[in-house]
Amino acid sequence: MQTKHFINDPTHLVNTALHSLTITNPSLAFDSSNKIIYRRRPKDGFASPKVSIISGGGSGHEPAFAGFVGKGLLTASVAGTIFASPSAEQVRRAILTRVPTEKGVLVITMNYTGDVLNFGMAAEKAKAAGIETEFFAIADDVGVGREKGGKVGRRGIGGGILVLKMCGALAELGGSLPNVYNLAKQASSSIVSVGASLEHVHVPGRAIPDASSDENIPQEEVEVGMGIHNEPGSHRVSATLPELIKIMLAQMLDPDDKDRAFVSISESDKVVLFINNLGGVSMLELGGITAEVTLQLQKDYKLTPVRTISGAFLTSLNGMGFSASILKLSDIGFGSGKSMLDLLDYPAEAIGWAAPIQPSTWNADNDHTMDDKPAATPSTSKSSELTLDPNLASKVLTTGLEKMIACEPDVTHYDTIVGDGDCGIGLKRGAEAVVSELKKGDLSTDAVAFVNKIVSVVENSMDGTSGAIYAIFLNALAHGLREQDTGSKQEVNAKAWTAALKSSVAALGKYTPAQPGDRTLMDVLIPFVKTLGESGDVKKAAEAAAKGAEETKGMKASLGRAVYVGGESEWVGKIPDPGAWGLKEFLEGLAGAC
Repeated sequence: MQTKHFINDPTHLVNTALHSLTITNPSLAFDSSNKIIYRRRPKDGFASPKVSIISGGGSGHEPAFAGFVGKGLLTASVAGTIFASPSAEQVRRAILTRVPTEKGVLVITMNYTGDVLNFGMAAEKAKAAGIETEFFAIADDVGVGREKGGKVGRRGIGGGILVLKMCGALAELGGSLPNVYNLAKQASSSIVSVGASLEHVHVPGRAIPDASSDENIPQEEVEVGMGIHNEPGSHRVSATLPELIKIMLAQMLDPDDKDRAFVSISESDKVVLFINNLGGVSMLELGGITAEVTLQLQKDYKLTPVRTISGAFLTSLNGMGFSASILKLSDIGFGSGKSMLDLLDYPAEAIGWAAPIQPSTWNADNDHTMDDKPAATPSTSKSSELTLDPNLASKVLTTGLEKMIACEPDVTHYDTIVGDGDCGIGLKRGAEAVVSELKKGDLSTDAVAFVNKIVSVVENSMDGTSGAIYAIFLNALAHGLREQDTGSKQEVNAKAWTAALKSSVAALGKYTPAQPGDRTLMDVLIPFVKTLGESGDVKKAAEAAAKGAEETKGMKASLGRAVYVGGESEWVGKIPDPGAWGLKEFLEGLAGAC
C-alpha cells in the first residue's frame, strides 16, 4: 500500500484539486464554500434552455465527478470529503443557485447509501421549491451478486460514467427531462461491470495501517469485486492476468450465473467496452489489460466491441486496480434521432472525458459566473408555542455529544474493518460542531427553534451517510414537534418528545429501508424510541439502545458498505455496527445527564 503523499491535508487537497479544474477548463467556475464545480453562465446568457444534470459524490474518484462538468456532459458536480457524500445542503445550493432550472434538473449519482440519501433529499427539496427534478442512482456492478447485494442492489462503479456521458449528450441536444431520465434508467440497466485490485489505498491524513492488517492484500493475491470507496471485494484469488480476466468476464457475461446475470448479451449484440483505471495502474499495464479483455471477448464470447474506451474515469485515489464494463447498445427511442453510440460519440468539453477544449471556449469572455444570482438561504422557521429550558437541554445534549466524541477511536476502528473508516470522524465532526454552537449560548426557549438550530449545524458539518440520516431525522423531529403545537404556551414533556421521535423514525423510513436486524443505527434508534414510549423512562430507553448496539455484533449486514465486505467470519460476533455504536454512546450520555 502506497502511504506517501505530496499533500497530506485532505481538506486542502480536495479544495485545491477542485480549483484546478477552473484553471484547465475556463468554462468552469468553483463555489468553494459548497465544493461545487459548475458551468459558467455566458455573458449573454445560455443560448437555449437545456436540462441541467448534477452529479457528484465523495472525492478521491477523480476525474469523477467534477472532471465531467462541461459542455455536452454535466452541468454541475458537488463534492464531499474523501469517500464521503456531500451534504444535502451542498446539493440543494447547486440546484437552486448554480445551474439553469427552466427545463428541469436530473440529479444522478452512483448507487451508494450516502449519495442516495443526500442527493435524494436535495432533489426532494428542489421539487418542493417548484423545480421539475428527477433523481436516479446508477447501478452497474456485478462483482457483488443479487444475494449479497440484497436490499442495496448493484453498486455504481466505472460503467456509470457511460451513463453520465450519454445523458449529458442528450441534454445538450435538447432532450426533455423525462427523456434524459428514461435514458439514464435504460443505460444503467444495459451495463455490467466488475473491478479488481492488487492493493487497498491509503487516504491522505489517515494513520498508516499496521503491516499485518487485513487492509494489506498479500503479494500473490488479487481482490475481485473491489469497490471505488476502497471497500473490499467479493473474494480474493491467486491468478495471472488472463485467469483474472476470465473470472471477471464470466461474472459479467455467464447467463447461467443467476446471481449475476443482470444483462443478457449475445453474439449478435453490439457492445461498447469500457476499461477504467482505478488510479494507480500505469498506462503501459492498462494497455495490456485492455488487449487481454478484448482478446478474450472475441475468442470466448464472439463479441467485437464497436467502441473501446480505456483510461482513468472513476478512480479510487491511486488504487492499483481497474474495472471492466460492457454496455449493450440498444435503440433509445424518444424521437431523438440519436442512438446510444451517437451520444457516446457526441463531443464534450470536459477534462475527464479527454476531449479537447475548443479555441472558441478559450477565447470567449469567461468572466461571468452564476454569482450574480442570489444564493438560496434556508427560510426562517415559523415560531412555535412549545417551550423548553434551553440551559437544561444544552447540558443534557452536551453530555451525550461529548460521550460520542470520546468514542471516535473505537467507531473509527470498527469502521475500518467493516466500512471505509470515515464514520467515527464524521460523528465526531458533527458532535463537536453542535457542542460549539451550544456553548455560544443565546439559545431559544422555543423547542422547535432550538431543534432547528441544531439541524442547521448538522447539515453543514456532517457529510456521508450518517450526516444525511441525522439531518433527515432532526428535520422530521422539528416537524413532529410543530405538529403538537396547539397555539398556546406549553412545555414539551416526555410524551411530546416521544410522539415527535416516532414521527422522525417514520420519516426516515421514506429514505432508507433499514429496520432492526439490518445491522444499522436503526438497531439502536428504534428500540430507544419504542422503550421510551412504553416506559417514559429515558434510562430504560438507553439500556434498550445499548442492547441493540451489542446485538449488531452478531448480525449480517443487509445495508450500507458492510454488505460488500468479505471475510464476515472474521468480524461477525465481534465488531458492532459503527454508526449504531456511536449513537448508543450518545444516548447513554444523554440518559446519564437526565
